Amino acid sequence: MKTMSFAFGSRRSMVVGRRGMVATSNPLASASGLDILRQGGNAADAVIAAAAVLNVTEPASTGIGGDCFALYYDAAMRKVTALNGSGRAPMALTAEYLRDKGYATMPERSPHAVTVPGAAAGWQDLLARHGTMPLKHVLADAIRYAREGYPVHPVFGEAWGRSQAFLLASPHTQDYLPGGLAPHIGQMVRLPSLARTLEAVAEGGAEAFYLGEIGDSIVRTLNALGGVMTHEDLKAHRSTWHEPICTTYRGVTIYECPPNGQGLAALLALNVASGFELSSLPPGSPERLHLMIEAMRLAFADARAYIADPEMADVPTEALLGAGYARQRRALIRYDRVLPLPQAGSLPGGSDTVYLCAVDGEGNACSFINSLYMGWGSGIVARGTGVFLQNRGAGFSLESGHRNEVAPGKRPYHTIIPAMALRGDALWAAFGVMGGFMQPQGHMQVVSAMLDDDLNPQEALNQPRWCLEAGTADSVLALEEGVPLATMAKLAEMGHQVRPVSGAGRGVFGDGQIIRRDAETGVLFGGSDPRKDGQVAVF
Repeated sequence: MKTMSFAFGSRRSMVVGRRGMVATSNPLASASGLDILRQGGNAADAVIAAAAVLNVTEPASTGIGGDCFALYYDAAMRKVTALNGSGRAPMALTAEYLRDKGYATMPERSPHAVTVPGAAAGWQDLLARHGTMPLKHVLADAIRYAREGYPVHPVFGEAWGRSQAFLLASPHTQDYLPGGLAPHIGQMVRLPSLARTLEAVAEGGAEAFYLGEIGDSIVRTLNALGGVMTHEDLKAHRSTWHEPICTTYRGVTIYECPPNGQGLAALLALNVASGFELSSLPPGSPERLHLMIEAMRLAFADARAYIADPEMADVPTEALLGAGYARQRRALIRYDRVLPLPQAGSLPGGSDTVYLCAVDGEGNACSFINSLYMGWGSGIVARGTGVFLQNRGAGFSLESGHRNEVAPGKRPYHTIIPAMALRGDALWAAFGVMGGFMQPQGHMQVVSAMLDDDLNPQEALNQPRWCLEAGTADSVLALEEGVPLATMAKLAEMGHQVRPVSGAGRGVFGDGQIIRRDAETGVLFGGSDPRKDGQVAVF
């Protein structure tokens, strides 16, 4: 068996430890999660502490007004479980209602795009099943940073500055514009309203969010803007637990949460790519990238047709992940040209974000993602709470009869997806790449980097990326600075709609975190994406 590379091609090297590791997109969050591990908490406790801090330090990307998903590996049981902490559409929201209002597609920044926030229940439910510490304990750092202040970090600070006009035009955002302006890098920011919200949840649990004054504010704020959310919608919310879906790639089993998340797209692409000897083609070569991109285009064609809320639509996950279906789709790929626009395959018989992960000293692991969807979500803050409300409803379709057509109490197509990998029944890695439709593409790329090229976690994250920007088979192909110009030219010649991207535009490629574990020694190897402020914390 090949050994993992220990070299690195950037100024950020891989992090190594043994007793516990936390990887997030902000150093304060990583430190908070590590502190929980040092106090004797486990991976579940650590990720909730870190996620709550990210709510404070990266409020455009994540928060308790959004949704979450998690994969948890129980080292004693040697088993992965999946938490779906996503919310549902209000019961009064129908496709007919929106079409009657003149909408042909789902509005993106609107009270009608706000689904019930699932994060508060998701945080509590993950701790209840897998954690060892109470919510009050793991939220302490987030509350302190919100109340006493924290300095704005560079990458997020630049993005905050670009959002100033948007925030000025959005309701109840004054806490996020100290002195009427977006804060500058290094400026101390305090979020007193959010501190009070987190304190209420720490004391009263998720019920304090859905049933108390916070829930009242959510309903009043949305209704005043024309929304249809009710107290009953909030009261009815629940998380759900599932068996994860998976496929095997180069001897490692890759796990994703099942639909309504888009993890299925990553597995479909890996299934198609597994039939090619990618390792025989040079990394960064047009021939290799072409095969991976075509596999992803086919996966997106299926994802857009089939992914929906399985409680309310037929989603034929097992058939889609079958080996025969992968062969059928792989046979469509041409080595020298782009496929004409791929359509969803036919089946026999039948369907801004933060990512973080933690592994504790016992080998338990949690792969966790929390999001508002677009930057600052809907742009709506529930008055007096500091809570930005997500716009996940923008992920629904208004196409009549579509599996993902908006309906009362339905969960939308969700872009956020944590991932995990096992070799046999032993933990191999917890990983994720955030960023809308970049996520399954990022999963595919880092998995290939680690398994086809034997790169370590940091090297895998350092590699220049490609992205089908709209998450569709006919998307423009963004190619990151670092992809060879000759490769870009050849891909364009093959028929790809190439768009080179550099500088500030590189946000399209998301960012990720990876923790690998050596099953024999328990040693942990971590990487944090150089595209963000992130850091791996370890002891």
